[in-house]
Amino acid sequence: MSTDEQTQPAITGFPPEFATLMQLGDLVTPMAVRVAAHLHLVDHIQNGAHDVESLAKLTDSHQDTLRRLIRHLVAIDVLEESAPDHYVPTALGELLAHGHPLTQVGWLDPDHMIGRADLSLVHLFDAVRGGGSVYGQRYGREFWDDVSDDAVLGATFYDLMANGQKTIFSEVVKQRDWSGVRRILDVGGADGDLIAAVLAKEPGISATLLELPGPAARARARFEEAGLTGKADVVDGSFFDPLPGTADLIAVSFVLHNWPDEDAVRILRNCSDALEPGGSVLLIECADQSPSKPDRGFTSGDLRMLAYFGGRERTYEEWQELAVAAGMRIDSVSGTLAYGARMLSLVKSSD
Repeated sequence: MSTDEQTQPAITGFPPEFATLMQLGDLVTPMAVRVAAHLHLVDHIQNGAHDVESLAKLTDSHQDTLRRLIRHLVAIDVLEESAPDHYVPTALGELLAHGHPLTQVGWLDPDHMIGRADLSLVHLFDAVRGGGSVYGQRYGREFWDDVSDDAVLGATFYDLMANGQKTIFSEVVKQRDWSGVRRILDVGGADGDLIAAVLAKEPGISATLLELPGPAARARARFEEAGLTGKADVVDGSFFDPLPGTADLIAVSFVLHNWPDEDAVRILRNCSDALEPGGSVLLIECADQSPSKPDRGFTSGDLRMLAYFGGRERTYEEWQELAVAAGMRIDSVSGTLAYGARMLSLVKSSD
C-alpha cells in the first residue's frame, strides 16, 4: 500500500459532521421537491397516473429525465415505488397535494408568490454583500409590485399568509384584554382576518382597515361576506402616508418585518401620530428571545425577509430599539403564540 493510499481516509471514516454539512449545502433535493410541486406530481398520482410514461405526458416532461427526478424523490422518501414503475406518495409526499389540509405547495411552487420569491435566495450572496433585497435582481421588479399588480400572485400570497395568521389571530383575540377599546385601525391588515376575529368576540368595537387597492378590495368582500358592512370600513392607501383618522388601538400585524429599520420607524411614527390619548399600538410579529442559540425558524425567516424585500425579523431587543427610534416604548410583550409570534404593546414614550 502506498503512502498516499494510507493517508486517504476511508469514506466510512468521515466524521458525522461531513454528511451533515453536505446535506445542509445540498441544492438538489430542495429543487427536486419544488419541481415536483410545480409539476403537480402528487396530484396526478392521486388521480390515477402512477407510471412514468403517464406522468410524463400529463406534465409535458421528458420521460427519461422525469424518471430520474422521481428516482430521487423515492430516495428522499417523498414517493415510493410500491410495484415496478408504480409510484405512490408517502405521508411526506402527500403534503405536496393541493387538496391536503396541510399542503406545502404554496411555499414551494414558483407559480405561487412565496415559491417564486424563494428562488431569489440563489442571490443571497449579493443580498449579504449589498445589504438589500434581491427579488428585483431576479425578476426585474420588486416583490410588492408583483403582489399588487398580478392578481393571481397576489391571491396566492395573501391566501398562504392567511392560513397561519388565522391561527395566530385566534390566539390574540383570546389572550388580549379588549376592555376599553373603542376603535381599531388595522394598518396593512390584508384581507381583514384580524378585524373579523376581533369583532366576532367584541361586536361593539368599530374598525377601519388600511391597505393597498388589491388587498383592500379583498377585505371589503371579506367583510361583506362576514356581515360586517357598517361595522368595519376599508380605506385604500399607504401606511407611509398619514393614517386615516385616529384610534385608541392601532394594529400592525406582520408588516414591519417586511421593511428595513428606517422604513419601519416611519410606519411606527405614523401610527403614533394617529393614536388617541392613552392609546397603544399592537404589534404582532416574531420577537426571538433565545438566550443563547437563535431559533432556526426565526433565522430562516430573517434571511427570507432580507432577500424578498430588504426587511428583517427582529429580536425583542431590536424591537425595543425600533420603538425608541419612533418615540415609543414597549409596554408589554406576550408569551409565544403559534409560529413563534408575539404580541407587543407599544405606547408613546410620554405616556
